Amino acid sequence: MAERNEIIHYHEEDGASVIILLNNPPVNALSLRMLEELDRAIQNFSKSRHLKAAILTSAIEPVFSAGADIGELRNSSVDKVHDIVRQAQQVFARIEGMPKVVIAAINGVCFGGGNELAMACDIRVASEKAQCGQPEIALGLMPGWGGTQRLPRLVGKTAAMELLLTGKSVSANEAYRLGLVNRVVPHHELLNVAKKMAESFAAAPQASIQAVKKSVTQGLSMSLEDGLHLETHLFMQVAQTNDAQEGMEAFLQKRPPVFAGGQ
Repeated sequence: MAERNEIIHYHEEDGASVIILLNNPPVNALSLRMLEELDRAIQNFSKSRHLKAAILTSAIEPVFSAGADIGELRNSSVDKVHDIVRQAQQVFARIEGMPKVVIAAINGVCFGGGNELAMACDIRVASEKAQCGQPEIALGLMPGWGGTQRLPRLVGKTAAMELLLTGKSVSANEAYRLGLVNRVVPHHELLNVAKKMAESFAAAPQASIQAVKKSVTQGLSMSLEDGLHLETHLFMQVAQTNDAQEGMEAFLQKRPPVFAGGQ
């Protein structure tokens, strides 16, 4: 089954993954309406019992997203601009914090809010044609959808400050060198690579996936000591699952594990 609306297309794949397509020509400008529809798609995925991994990509070539809808921002009241900023932050936080894997398949231009959206995903696979950046400063603005927070956590303060203060974009290969994306692939292979990754995550023990995401996401805002306590707590929970028992037994028996994916 596929749930469709005008600017977000939701395609359930065979198996346990879904493709969420951004489709707001010409450049996938992230308007308030688009953010709201994206949020609905993300929540549908999050609530699904059989879907385990999602791929977030674009129906438009060669653009992932050029960022916020500048015309909407320019013509909105202060209160509405505030609503747009908070909506984007909440949607991106939902993506980052959910207990399932979200892969960004970046097929081209990935600027501003588009880059902030990609950074909220767990894994970023980039086409060789991709370009990433935070150009807000050239508009007399600054990133407001998580860019000043997630970018330094991904690439370090030094590189982040240069990108944020100059507004320059980087190629896919430079984004990989900086640690902004996980992998760069030929353009025609992008979706297939993302699908294979999604299939792998969907087949993995889900309690482990959930615990890793929670430990990393929450741990980044904690002291090292508190983060280690969280890690210990989550490790003990995971170690008692059927999948953990199967995984350890299979290792000792020198055979592939057969994970059920349950608790």
